[in-house]
Amino acid sequence: MRITVKVWRQSGPTAAGRLVEYRLDDVSEHMSFLEMLDVLNEKLTADNEEPIAFDSDCREGICGMCGVVINGQPHGPEVTTTCQLHMRSFKDGDTITVEPWRADPFPVIKDLVVDRSAFDRIIQAGGYISVNTGSAPEAHAAPVEKAKADRAFDTATCIGCGACVAACPNAAAMLFMGAKIVHLGELPQGQPERWTRVVNMVGQHDLEGFGGCTNIGECAAACPKEIPLDVISQLNSDLRKAMAKGL
Repeated sequence: MRITVKVWRQSGPTAAGRLVEYRLDDVSEHMSFLEMLDVLNEKLTADNEEPIAFDSDCREGICGMCGVVINGQPHGPEVTTTCQLHMRSFKDGDTITVEPWRADPFPVIKDLVVDRSAFDRIIQAGGYISVNTGSAPEAHAAPVEKAKADRAFDTATCIGCGACVAACPNAAAMLFMGAKIVHLGELPQGQPERWTRVVNMVGQHDLEGFGGCTNIGECAAACPKEIPLDVISQLNSDLRKAMAKGL
């Protein structure tokens, strides 16, 4: 395959960025998207040019660090992570535009790498269980309704990649936060801190500069783990109950 790649290049957080066009003439359809970027970086290195900075770790669709916007879509045209997207999703002669996540709370570090530590601070604000639940076997012995256990498990699959933020025109992180709220709120171990958790996490979300949710649904459409949109409804319900309690 012959493709043209337009990549966002930015040397640092305060530098001006721009799209730079590159040509690749021998791309295999069996390559993953990141392998294609590796090939491009090898070419740039051979030409004594600065390689493109991008994040990745597991390359197995587990960690979400690889997230970039491809032709205007977070993670690209398939419902998967960028590292699990393959070049067979594109055609010979295609022009592919690659950009970093676009959100003020995700400042660009370099090229396609953004700082997603705002998510860490939201988790630190309340996305955990600190009460003593005993050892793993003891905690496992606590009875949980199957429907609640299944929902907690499904929402726990959120990998915190930030695609929901990149897809949202308001740069809201409500799907990410809703997944964490529902995951812990469905379990008996999560009940003692349920109301303070949602208040603290929403407060940190707003402090970080994320936008408000207007129920457009682009977040759920872009989520590689298919977190359902209704987690936001449950988050809002918990927040209203917490506020009614005076928290």
